[in-house]
Amino acid sequence: MARPSTEPTGSAAPTDRTEPTGSAGPADPARRVRRRWSHAATAALGMVVCLATAPPGHAAENARRAAPVAGRPGLAPAASWTSRDAAAYWTSERMAAAAPGRDDTPGGSASASGATAAQPGKPAAEPAKPAAQVPNTAQHFDGVPSVGVLFSVDGDARTHHCTASVVHSPHRNLILTAGHCNPGTRAAFVPQYRSGATTQPYGVWAIDESFAYDDRGTTGDKADLDFAFATVAPAEDGRSLEEVTGGNLLTPTPGYTNDVTVIGYPNVRNDPADRAVRCSARTARLTGTRELRMDCGGFYGGTSGSPWLTDLDDETGTGRVIGVIGGLNGGGPKGPHNDRTSYSPYFGGKILSLYSRAVRS
Repeated sequence: MARPSTEPTGSAAPTDRTEPTGSAGPADPARRVRRRWSHAATAALGMVVCLATAPPGHAAENARRAAPVAGRPGLAPAASWTSRDAAAYWTSERMAAAAPGRDDTPGGSASASGATAAQPGKPAAEPAKPAAQVPNTAQHFDGVPSVGVLFSVDGDARTHHCTASVVHSPHRNLILTAGHCNPGTRAAFVPQYRSGATTQPYGVWAIDESFAYDDRGTTGDKADLDFAFATVAPAEDGRSLEEVTGGNLLTPTPGYTNDVTVIGYPNVRNDPADRAVRCSARTARLTGTRELRMDCGGFYGGTSGSPWLTDLDDETGTGRVIGVIGGLNGGGPKGPHNDRTSYSPYFGGKILSLYSRAVRS
């Protein structure tokens, strides 16, 4: 049954590039990562995995397979898509020439520029009012290695359409995003994406296999399952993603009230700066649901999958991930100025079970 309206009256926000691959990451961050993931962090992860006792009955058995895309020079066959292929395809020129990012509302909605959407994800919004009228607004910054963007070739070569983050795992090859983001067969993850850069600082990584619940959605109880994991192919030199970028520790949501830092990448049609944004905010329960909400302007379309981090370490750029932008309506209210409020599914047994399945792949 669809949930009733969840926005209380008077709410602060009205309703709804490239050297071959991620093979070369800066040396200093890698050393910091090794320090960060000490035995204590590994033990903490073990505690999380132990909670995931039952495999998800509806988790996708294999990566989502899309139809081959013809007429794209340099595009590798889907079955042999590697990080080298991804980097060779997603040159800085292709990134710049990619189709504009679509708005992310399931079923489509009007974007800030008036176009119609078709790509699922967080809804686009009208341009925000001046910052002085918004109590809390996300700020542009240079980003962190553990958070980046998803590029997709399937269907059309479009610019980044969702955000994803690296999650600590035994094989050090796992990313987390919103369930409705659907990376596709030939997709790439670009950590700490830099718009217009000739070479991406942490490379371009091919997505291997995706894991999500078949009955996930963005309405009713289905919205509580709006999260997904994907494994990422190693770099050409054999290094794993997490070895290069570091990773965040997947952690059950400790409650509805948390102090978090949310990091995401609005797509270029919603934010011409095409840079990462971040905001520190306090979460609360989304009325009438088992989801979280946080109020901060600037999280436009493209930020679906953005991690909600606690205990963020400024040196490593990693922390504990307790949520992602997603859930009801794809992660935010409907209507004007929906960039000011974001939602997240509550992380409990379901996400831990899905994680357990992903790390066993």
